[in-house]
Amino acid sequence: MQLSEEHEALRATVEEFAQKEIAPVIGELYIQEKFPYDIVASMGEMGLFGLPVPEEHGGMGGDYVALCVALEELGRVDQSVAITLEAGVSLGIMPILRFGSDEQRERWLPDLAAGRTLGAFGLTEAGGGSDAGATRTTGKLDGGEWVINGTKAFITNSGTDITALVTVTTVTDRGEDGKKEISAILVPSGTDGFTVAPSYSKVGWNASDTHELAFDDCRVPEENLVGTRGRGYAQFLSILDEGRVAIAALSTGAAQGCVDESLRYAREREAFGAAIGTYQGIQFKIAEMEARTVCARLAWHDAAAKMAAGRPFKKEAAVAKLVSSNAAMDNARDATQIFGGYGFMNEYPVARHYRDSKILEIGEGTSEVQKILIARHLGL
Repeated sequence: MQLSEEHEALRATVEEFAQKEIAPVIGELYIQEKFPYDIVASMGEMGLFGLPVPEEHGGMGGDYVALCVALEELGRVDQSVAITLEAGVSLGIMPILRFGSDEQRERWLPDLAAGRTLGAFGLTEAGGGSDAGATRTTGKLDGGEWVINGTKAFITNSGTDITALVTVTTVTDRGEDGKKEISAILVPSGTDGFTVAPSYSKVGWNASDTHELAFDDCRVPEENLVGTRGRGYAQFLSILDEGRVAIAALSTGAAQGCVDESLRYAREREAFGAAIGTYQGIQFKIAEMEARTVCARLAWHDAAAKMAAGRPFKKEAAVAKLVSSNAAMDNARDATQIFGGYGFMNEYPVARHYRDSKILEIGEGTSEVQKILIARHLGL
């Protein structure tokens, strides 16, 4: 897929922003595990959160490809910032944009699209990640209100000072066969009975916000149902297909960032009287890193092109997510090896990529889930 003039202009703008505004400060925020509020505000002012949101809802009127282009450039420099944008749009905005009522869109989307507030999506539970059908959180109607009880785990953007809402999947009924009816319900921050646990201590993405959530007789109006009752899981699966393309773009950026840093270091670092980039062992390693990155980019471009054209893209999204997350992890490992001892120091971007990239093989569908989806589409 060849980027349009508009997408290329956006890419260049985000690249400059990432290099000048994020790169100099994100290392310290990462070490201190502080959420990058100023960076998020700047991204909001740039319109990044509103890229795929129609102008009538306060967005930029662009498309999902534009979001992916921005995510790749952010991912080159830092994944915590990139995932904040990806989750804010894919998981916070898109369920309301795609399935919300006119009233929900009017109330929530303008601030979300401007980056003034953030939204989150509560799907994962301690006993149900890939097996989302194992949802135990319940939502029962009582006097025109949903009464929600349960917990959610590993929820991004759920506990910041600017988090406005979490859309939660709940079991709202059971059929005669015992099958769960899963629905999505919007819960505003600060609602009685809605508790956000302290931040997790994480291996990576340390400047990103992640919490466990608890709902104890949490009551919200009946009209906070998002989309169709009983279709909450199906709705999320469609959102997840788009999100996998976005994660693939982010992962490609991370892979590219490892190439960038390794090239710079290979030209500067000397050993045995010459720059290490003159040695074939280093050259081959960086060449493999570049090949992985190119393949990852081609994969997400292919999925994005089909998505933009309105064609089926579920398999392509799974391929892109699998290939690109592998590329990010493999490149981070190789980059750390090239840097030697320095690659183990948190002050270097490759160390952040090494810590961050593993979750790319897990979040928004594990690599194993992607293989299942690909196999199914092959008729197996």
